[in-house]
Order: sequence, then structure tokens, then C-alpha cells
Amino acid sequence: MFHLAVPVVFSELGWMAMGVVDTIMVGRLGAEAIGTVALGSAFFYSFALFALGLLLGLDTMIAQAYGAGDLKACHRALRQGLYLALFATPFVMLICWAEPFFLVSWGIAPGVAKGVGPFLNALSWGTLPLLLYAALRRYLQATGHVKAVTFALVTANLVNVAGNWAFIYGKLGFRAMGTEGAGWSTALARIYMALLLAFFVWYFDRKKSAGLFHEFPRFEWPLLKRLIRLGFPAASQIAMEVGAFGAATVLAGRLPAASLAAHQIALNCASVTYMVPLGISSAAAVRVGHAVGRGEYDVARRAGWIAVSLGVAFMFCAAVLFIAAPRLVLRAYSPDPRVIEAGVGLLALAALFQMFDAIQVVTTGALRGLGDTRTAMLANFAGYWIFGLPLGYVLCFVAHWGLLGLWWGLSLALIGIAIVLLFAWARESRSKA
Repeated sequence: MFHLAVPVVFSELGWMAMGVVDTIMVGRLGAEAIGTVALGSAFFYSFALFALGLLLGLDTMIAQAYGAGDLKACHRALRQGLYLALFATPFVMLICWAEPFFLVSWGIAPGVAKGVGPFLNALSWGTLPLLLYAALRRYLQATGHVKAVTFALVTANLVNVAGNWAFIYGKLGFRAMGTEGAGWSTALARIYMALLLAFFVWYFDRKKSAGLFHEFPRFEWPLLKRLIRLGFPAASQIAMEVGAFGAATVLAGRLPAASLAAHQIALNCASVTYMVPLGISSAAAVRVGHAVGRGEYDVARRAGWIAVSLGVAFMFCAAVLFIAAPRLVLRAYSPDPRVIEAGVGLLALAALFQMFDAIQVVTTGALRGLGDTRTAMLANFAGYWIFGLPLGYVLCFVAHWGLLGLWWGLSLALIGIAIVLLFAWARESRSKA
């Protein structure tokens, strides 16, 4: 599990690093610039991650087929994943282009709202390469080529840093575009990632008799339906989780710019640590799926529990960091004392839910390896949208707790979701073993 998880974890950290770098590099433009990137990213990922989630069904299909030794079935699943990416792209882009028109009516601060449209427009042009990259990545991970994914993401960050430097600040002959430049840089990095992963898939596949490209144009509706049937609950679960934090960001946009910036920074910090158990979750889905494909359900159960243990151990260390040195972490993002002061309490709350975050995300991956994507969807819907967000709204705006109220609501929801999913994994893995 450790051998598989480490490269995947670095891949997730590389993915997250793009958002961190964008936030840090626009942070020198002021709190409103951080707020612009926060809102724009929240809007984009609220919908793009649903499309990405649809492709998570590939984890189950490819891992189980690979465990059973059926490489042709792996290729057939990937082909339908690429078609699904093509079909989903126009819908995500249209929503992104329409969203800025509603910002003023939502009460977003004018200085923040003004920059969201150009940023979102630029970011949306990276949608197709992002979804193609996601499909190719699931194939490479499930077939054991995780180092290629790590290489692509690490080098894509170099592309993003260079692009940010050139586009945000007007270097190398480009005009200074501010926050819009961060969107174009991210889109460019995603094009690079998709092309590089396509090369790796071709490189690893070129000598196999069951070649991916021998029947590449073949469209198989029954297989695509199975992918959607597996991916839709996973996509819904991700959309509910990310959408909840996105909704919290929109609500935070009604507060002063410094509060919104503190929210984005604390959320960014929690998201960075989340990438490690998220990588372990992907490894758990692959390991559990391989074992299920071989019919070794006792091995699948053991792999899931090992993954949960690894995730919790790491997040314990992250919680200690957030409690022991919050100001040191916050100063990496912003020198503004108002932002730092508001962020200290949020990092303390983030420390509270770190280990529960690990439990919920790793058990979600392990359940996906078994073929269950529905339980996590229902748990996230009830936890965030029926309980957490309404409670956070009341605490923030009715009880006047401010940002801390929003975060208390989301934190308590996350803890409840983690407990439910842990019991679900224990029950399902035991019944199959």
C-alpha cells in the first residue's frame, strides 16, 4: 500500500500545489485578489469536479479488470472514459461563462466580483485537457504506472509557476493580467498534463498485443452506461463536498475582504493536507479493486484498513502543525495582520477535523474499490447540505460568530460523515470477506 500510495500522494500534492501557487502569487496583489481567485476557483470546481467524479468509475472498472488479468477490458473502459470527458466539457464551460452574471445579486463585494469573470473565462479553457488528463490518470494508476502521473504533475507545476510569473506580473513581453493571468497559466499547465499523460499511455501500451489504439474509435454505449452508473454517485459525492465548501466561500464573500482571504488561506491549508489521504484513498481503490478482481476479499479488507491507518497517522501530524505554528503557516500566504489574525482560529478548527477528514476520504476510496459509490454520496448529502451548511449559516449570520460559525458547521458535518463511512466500510468489507 505504501509503495503504491507515495507516488499517488505526490501526484495529489502536485495537483493541489497549482492552487497554492496561484493563491500565493496573486496574494502580493492584495486581499481582493486572493478573494477573486478563491471565488473563481470555488465556482469552477463546484461543477468541474462533478465531471471529474464521473470518471472515478474508471477506478472500479479498470482496477478490477486489471486484477482479473483482462487488459482488453481496461482499454475498453478507458476509451469510454475519454468519450465521457468530451461529452462533459461543453456543459462545464457554459456554466463557468454564465456564473459571473449572478455575483452582484449574491451580495459579493464589488472589488472581488469584478475580477472573477475574466479569471473564470481563462480557467474554463483548460476544462477539456483537465478531463482528458483525469481519464488517462485513472488508467495509469490502476495499471501500476503511478510514477508517470507524478512526473506529469510535478513538471506541470513548473509550467504553472512560469506562466503565473509571466501572465500575472507582465514578464517576458506579456501584458500584466493580474488574477486573469493565473487562470490562463493554469489552463496552459493542464494542456501540458493531458498531452504528457497521453504520451505515457502510448509509450507503455505500444508493445502490448491488446493495444489500446487498435480499436480506439469504438464507442460502446453499454460500457459507457456502466461507467456513468458507477461514476454518478461518486461525482455527486464530490460535488456535494466541494460544493458545500464552495457555498461557504460564497457566504464568506459577504464578509469583509480580509475575512474572505483568511477563509481561502485556511481552506487552502486544509486542502493541502487533504491531498495526502486523498492519494492514499486512490491507492486504496486500486488495491481493493485488484484484490476484488482476483476474488481475494480478505486481502481487500486488509488493504482498506491499512490505508485508513496511514491516512489517520499523517493527518494527526498535520493537526499538530496547525495548532503549534498557525501564524508561520499563514504568513506564507499573506503579510496582512488582519488576515493572519482571522486565520488563526480557522486553522485551529481545521486541526480538529483533520483525522476525521482522513477517515472519510480513505473509506470512500476503499468502498469505491468494492464497487460501492452510493454510500459516500448519501452521507455527504445529509452531512453537508441538510446539517452542516444550514448550521454554519445560522452560527455565522444569526448568532454572529462570523467565519468561525461557518467552519463549525462544516467541521461537525465532516466528523459525522467520517463516522458513518467508517461503519459502512467495516460492514461491507466484512460481509464480502
